[in-house]
Amino acid sequence: MKIIVLWYEKEKRKSVKMTIICKSFYSKNTLDVAKSLLGCVLCREFDSGEVLKGMIVETEAYTQEDPACHAFRGKTKRAATLFKSPGLAYVYLIYGMYNCMNVVTEEEGRGCAVLIRAIEPIGDFGGTNGPGKLCRAMEITRELNEVDLTSPLSALRIEEGKTVPESEIVCTTRIGISSGTELKWRFYIKNNQWVSKF
Repeated sequence: MKIIVLWYEKEKRKSVKMTIICKSFYSKNTLDVAKSLLGCVLCREFDSGEVLKGMIVETEAYTQEDPACHAFRGKTKRAATLFKSPGLAYVYLIYGMYNCMNVVTEEEGRGCAVLIRAIEPIGDFGGTNGPGKLCRAMEITRELNEVDLTSPLSALRIEEGKTVPESEIVCTTRIGISSGTELKWRFYIKNNQWVSKF
């Protein structure tokens, strides 16, 4: 896993060290990124300085050739973010009430992303089983669409976590879609209690 160590000054001029995953990590094959994100740490920082963190335990991969992907029909207004630089957040609304957070992958110009389906909270800030509950618990809204996850100044970022061995990764079909249902592009950490219930 390629990472980059970054330093930055907060408002109180306190230096903070972080290990944030760099853009080259996300430019790889989407399925590889989906598996490699397991064990990494999703961070949500607020203006107050409070930071919520959770270990990613479940992901789903989507590519532009996949009929379940928003990029399947080309660069629409909704899907435009998917064709931009790898490492950006793609946040969209489903069912008129739930936000879902994805990470843009592969090279710019290809519409690919990994959906972050569930995290294991580091600290106590509410249930996160499923992408909608995750976004609600971490207050991830569409205002964070296109945030650069590789920047230490972003309200959303993904940091280095633990390496999950292949033997602990379950590969299965995706949830809540009507197309591409045969593809085993959902990945999660075996026996983790925070994985989506369905």
